[in-house]
Amino acid sequence: MRLVLASSSPRRRDLLARIAVVPERIASPDIDETPRKGEIARVYALRMAIEKAQAVARAEGEIVIAGDTTVAVGRRILPQAADADMQRSFLELLSGRRHHVMSAVCVIDGEGKVRHRISDSIVRFKRLGAAEIEAYIASGEGLGKAGGYAIQGRAEALIDWMAGSHSGVVGLPLYETRTLLRSAGYPVE
Repeated sequence: MRLVLASSSPRRRDLLARIAVVPERIASPDIDETPRKGEIARVYALRMAIEKAQAVARAEGEIVIAGDTTVAVGRRILPQAADADMQRSFLELLSGRRHHVMSAVCVIDGEGKVRHRISDSIVRFKRLGAAEIEAYIASGEGLGKAGGYAIQGRAEALIDWMAGSHSGVVGLPLYETRTLLRSAGYPVE
């Protein structure tokens, strides 16, 4: 059984390796990741994971896995921080408050059956001073990341409380991933 990872994210490859899963092939899906008007974060994250998995060509018998991680404050979806100004505005918004990180995973089995799950984690940053925000931005770590931060790096020291899946916040909820892969017939211990 061959596994295809529909992602160019090195974090997702690293997370899969934690459960001894190494994809035989990696393919980057090309989809429009714009949220639909009024779309809530949970629905958006699931839709993105499913669309990413379906966008990758699948040979007969191959299993495809894709994921999406979405950061939301209330009903507002925070996209990947494209620049320092965007990252600054996100960190100012997240400072001292809770937000949700929806991490969806989709697996398409060898027969084409689509399975999906979502992990909803709640994360709270400490109150961030301007100097802390600027230092984090200067690290370059949060650029290109949903919500403007990477929990697996320096940002972890700025988070004073979390409930949910740490691996989900990083980019792929491992409990849900393992369950889906096993139900698709992929050998995971």
